[in-house]
Amino acid sequence: MSKPLKEKGRKKRAPNAAPTGRGRFLERSTITLADMLYQELHTAILYMELLPGTPISEAAIAEERGVSRTPVREAVLRLAEEQLVEVVPKSGTFVARIPLSALPQAQIARRALENATVCAATKCATDSDFLELMSLIKDQKKLAAEGNPSAFHSVDEAFHEAIARIGKLPSLWRLTLQVKAQVDRFRCLELPEEGRMAAVAIEHECIVEAMQARDVDRAAAKMEMHLSGLQLRFAVGYENYPDYYIKDVELADVLKTLS
Repeated sequence: MSKPLKEKGRKKRAPNAAPTGRGRFLERSTITLADMLYQELHTAILYMELLPGTPISEAAIAEERGVSRTPVREAVLRLAEEQLVEVVPKSGTFVARIPLSALPQAQIARRALENATVCAATKCATDSDFLELMSLIKDQKKLAAEGNPSAFHSVDEAFHEAIARIGKLPSLWRLTLQVKAQVDRFRCLELPEEGRMAAVAIEHECIVEAMQARDVDRAAAKMEMHLSGLQLRFAVGYENYPDYYIKDVELADVLKTLS
């Protein structure tokens, strides 16, 4: 039997040779039941639909969804690793309180990451990019007028994500999501305050105006002002809802770190 002809121009690759050319990365294409339960609980906790201290019954969730307890347990363990769920021996599992120590770390990290994305976006944003950002701000103003903080927060997330994407730094937004979870919970508590949502929309407008002027320094300053404003309300938030927090550091130290 004759040997098969080698394909013209094709070189034989040695076993275990390092890859060349375009990168090849494995992407998970399926979403498991545990993933879906995790995302559902994660969103409910971050949006303060499930308040700190609320009991989490794995058995009740499994029965309600008509599933076994295994995927529910997997979802709860992921949330516990992210400090969004507290597992108390002999007492049960509860929506976690917000550690005061997490707030300054999250704020510092977010400010650094979003400074980078807004600077990058200011340099390369197109007219269509600005139209997208202004459309999101328009949606926020409408939701603020309607008094819908949950939907407002979703659009707020879309606004900041769009800036990272426009700046061609989408991975920085994914990092931002990871570090700011505890701050998001605080923020969802204070968004319903009268005038707060409208003020956020105006702050977003100021950011976009600086971006449109291609003023990188001003855009960064407006973003810093926007993000730093939240920490000015930490003290009031703690006083209003002390049971929602873990006082693992003194509030004065938190404010000092961020000043």
